[in-house]
Amino acid sequence: MVCAEVVPNPQDERLLAGYGNSGTLAGDGSALFGDGKQGAGVSSSAQAPLVQLRDACVRRAGRSILSVGEFSLQEGESVALLGPNGSGKSTFIGLITREVHPLHRDEAPVLFRGSSRTPLADIKKAMGVVSSSMQDQIRVHLPAADIVAGGLFGSLGVPLRREVTEGQRAQARSTMAALGIADLADRDILTLSTGQARRVLIARALVHDPDVLIFDEPCTGLDPAGMYHVRNTMSQLAREGRAVLLVTHYPEDIVPEMQRLVLVKDGRLVADGPKKELLTSDVMTRLFDVPLEVVEAHGHYSIVGA
Repeated sequence: MVCAEVVPNPQDERLLAGYGNSGTLAGDGSALFGDGKQGAGVSSSAQAPLVQLRDACVRRAGRSILSVGEFSLQEGESVALLGPNGSGKSTFIGLITREVHPLHRDEAPVLFRGSSRTPLADIKKAMGVVSSSMQDQIRVHLPAADIVAGGLFGSLGVPLRREVTEGQRAQARSTMAALGIADLADRDILTLSTGQARRVLIARALVHDPDVLIFDEPCTGLDPAGMYHVRNTMSQLAREGRAVLLVTHYPEDIVPEMQRLVLVKDGRLVADGPKKELLTSDVMTRLFDVPLEVVEAHGHYSIVGA
């Protein structure tokens, strides 16, 4: 079984482009965690990509919902994935986290550091995920520090019959301190504001020191202060050289340190290239099918109705 052929929209053809290794990763300032995963001047060209998708197709109810010809995320690279609701962004993330499985092919469509047989536990250890939907799953009264410690076990909170060591509790609190939320450690997670709880979830994603952070619509439901803190954290992680993959439908979420942009529409990647070439009024108008104008100020982008 193969995916139905995807015929490019003539209006989008000129957007289809490969992307090299021109994204910038270097930055100054202290690292949130040690010296960062990959410092300035370290080339990733000699090693396999952190994640690679090749001819990956996902079908549901007999219909192709996502088709990816080629995508790779290098170690320490920061990439933004932008597209309308229902375009396939969540399915794309599911392919990377192995929560969604593509159609079988003779050549594996999903590779992790060049291998198709990497144990799931190793993949989860290498990734930290932050999503607005995750916040809705928290329905019990727990100290925020326990939510963060749950990241060491891949759960929201400490699993039943699992004992947290003093070292692990200290690790959770240290992670919260690095994000400037040490004062929330003993607070009930259900009493926190949406913005505070989102920052706790970022700490949870970071507590096991992953190689890549995946931010899935991280600013949904936040006020301007909450958005500022989330975006500032993404900027700092990217400057440290840690791989960051942002999934959003808001260009405002794309921090200046993210120079590579991937556009998704109708279940396929329609463009992959430098942000400055794709975040334009013309491209955004065609991506969202409404007249839009892109405004840029000091490396930050926003869109308004044209």
